[in-house]
Amino acid sequence: MSLEVDSLKIARIIFGSKVGKAVLRRLLEEDPSGFRSRLEHVLEMFAKGKGRVSFSCTLDYYFYKLLLETSIKFMHMSKEEFLEGIKDPAIRRGMELVFRSLLKYGVTVPQRLAAPFLIVWNFTNACNLRCKHCYQNADSNPGVGELTLEEKMMAIEQIDELGIPVIALSGGEPTIHPDFLEVVEEGARRGIYMAVATNGIRFAEEDFTRRAIQAGLRYVEVSLDSVDPKKHNGFRGVDGAWEKAVKGLINVIKLGNGKVSTGIAMTVTRLNMDEVKDMMRLGEELGVTRVIFFNFIPTGRGKEINELDLTPEEREEVLKQIYMGSIGSKVQKVSTAPQLARVSWKMSSEEDVLPTHFTVPRSKSLKALAEFIGGCGAGRIYLALQPDGTVTPCVFLPMPVGNLRKDRLREIWEKNKVINDLKNKDLLKQPCGSCKFKYICGGCRARAYAYFGDYLAPDPGCLKGKQYLEEGPWMLAVAETS
Repeated sequence: MSLEVDSLKIARIIFGSKVGKAVLRRLLEEDPSGFRSRLEHVLEMFAKGKGRVSFSCTLDYYFYKLLLETSIKFMHMSKEEFLEGIKDPAIRRGMELVFRSLLKYGVTVPQRLAAPFLIVWNFTNACNLRCKHCYQNADSNPGVGELTLEEKMMAIEQIDELGIPVIALSGGEPTIHPDFLEVVEEGARRGIYMAVATNGIRFAEEDFTRRAIQAGLRYVEVSLDSVDPKKHNGFRGVDGAWEKAVKGLINVIKLGNGKVSTGIAMTVTRLNMDEVKDMMRLGEELGVTRVIFFNFIPTGRGKEINELDLTPEEREEVLKQIYMGSIGSKVQKVSTAPQLARVSWKMSSEEDVLPTHFTVPRSKSLKALAEFIGGCGAGRIYLALQPDGTVTPCVFLPMPVGNLRKDRLREIWEKNKVINDLKNKDLLKQPCGSCKFKYICGGCRARAYAYFGDYLAPDPGCLKGKQYLEEGPWMLAVAETS
């Protein structure tokens, strides 16, 4: 399947030409005024007003202003929304990463990136809950050999050097670690968008919430397993967990004053699949930014309850509900199941497509973005950092590809075989490899690894992958470890 082929051809002509490459190369040069690049300087001038600058900068400003305005019109974007967006230094970092990727690799499908957009950092193995589906197998104690504060700062420096726009702190429970606020503050100081995936309990304390926001936290995603407090508390192993989680969301919304985004994260299993619509409704009532439905991955403690995984038919129905709930809603409704792109494409009669990890405006001219960034992002759009510095393609895919105590993040991203395999969707095995939706979906690589011990294997959560569970020559990795 080809989405907006004409747009793709035009993009390849522009960014593949000698003139286009020369323009990109100058944009990405170190700026004489002290900015990371000329692009960063121009975007700041664009966002804040030109001000008094050198003659050279003025020429850059007017030339790239014309280029950006032309791009905005071509993509049918709102100029007002664009100008509002680039006020955010993290958005400017993201744009710079896109341009660096185009200069280095040209236009590719899926788009090969010069660096990941996102680092998901499992900050600590310590946690104040004991959830049945915990991928990290976290408990009340920190793990052996976790990074020191000095090593954490060195990790942030490497992330900053690569120009990565976003760090999402996860766990365990990151907010209970004494280094949490200091690391948030350092990342924010460098212009990195700082997010946290949390059980929400610490945010039930207004003072902690206020300090986290002051440190520079931009997004708080709170896990809820059910709209029923008793059900959630039972799954999480602690009474009162649901009430504190919801209180935490309310505090962030109130104290964030519109500057901090919020999300509800629900891992969908057979225990709560009938609550998808109710959870979306709760998100609307609370006024969160987004509700995200996580794929269940049988890894960590999740191996012990793999019988709670949805069948392909059940997952299909859930994804249809998510897509229908997203239509006309101010609250984003997304899923980490990459099959959502295919479901939304079909349900909308090929008018709409929801990529897995990034949402795009509903514009026909922007559907092509799904082929560039859609589908599973493991090792392709993001990397995971473990508490001891180990790097993996995804928090749900426990396959070490390096360690920041001895390896450079740039070297891992550019040279590691597993990471380069994951960037190449043409290596996917059947039926994912021959599926016409492989560029916007391609199956979940963590689920493939969990079930088959092979990160390029099919995703058994898909209707096409079902036959490989029932008839295929695969040995279930879950069965081997149970």
